[in-house]
Amino acid sequence: MIPAEIIQHLETNRLVFESLLKGKEADEYNFRPDPKSWSLLEIICHLYDEEREDFRTRVKNTLETPHLNPPSIDPPRWVIERKYAEQDYEKKIDSFLLERASSVEWLKSLVNPPWDNVWVHPQAGKLTAYIFLANWLAHDYHHIRQINRRNYEYLKSTSGVSLAYAGDW
Repeated sequence: MIPAEIIQHLETNRLVFESLLKGKEADEYNFRPDPKSWSLLEIICHLYDEEREDFRTRVKNTLETPHLNPPSIDPPRWVIERKYAEQDYEKKIDSFLLERASSVEWLKSLVNPPWDNVWVHPQAGKLTAYIFLANWLAHDYHHIRQINRRNYEYLKSTSGVSLAYAGDW
């Protein structure tokens, strides 16, 4: 997939996230099927932080200053430190959607970016700007799957009926 196609999918996924997450009540966006799983609120907080501090930052760093290390990140720690479970759900969705729009606008503004620029990660080794871009989209798909799963689990937990007729999850 060429970068322009990935960027288009990132833009389209903005609408996917909006439609999957908007209009939920507190019991639904705070629902966790088990203590280790993230709620929809925690997922959207994670997406917001990753948009700003991980993927966009790493693509930009690798395109512009690949010899410098980008700021370190710790997404699992952020859940607790940044009090994801206490955030305003609708505001966090809106903030993420604005960040995604900004990311896409920036990506589309790039003229002949050096997608093959390499940043050397201490554990993962050589990573190109293109690798970060492709993984940005893969990260979207991972969380779209997670959101769909959480929506299904919430329905299963609250409907009081068997969902077997719908087919195997």
